[in-house]
Amino acid sequence: MTDLADQARDALRQVLDPEAGLNIVDLGLIYGIEARDGVVTVTMTFTSPGCPAGDMLADAARQAIEAMPGVRSVVIEITFEPAWTPESISPDGRALLGS
Repeated sequence: MTDLADQARDALRQVLDPEAGLNIVDLGLIYGIEARDGVVTVTMTFTSPGCPAGDMLADAARQAIEAMPGVRSVVIEITFEPAWTPESISPDGRALLGS
C-alpha cells in the first residue's frame, strides 16, 4: 500500500455507518485501497445489497478522499463478493461495539 493509500484508509475512518455507529474501515466494508498517480480506487461493500445507507456511504467515502492533498480523482467500486458478515468487523470495531 502506498502512503496515499494509507492516508485514504485513515480518511475513511472518519466515515461512519449511521446504523452501526462505527466507521466503515472497522466495520469491514473496505475491501481494498489502491493509489497510483493521484488516482485512489476503493473497493468496498455494504452490509447488504439493499443497504439504505449505501449511496450515502459511497458518497461520503469519495468526499473524504477527495479532500486529501495529492488526490486527482477517486474511483469507488462496489462489490458484494465476498458478502459482508459480522465476522468482517475488525477487533477494534468489536471493542467499540462492546463485543
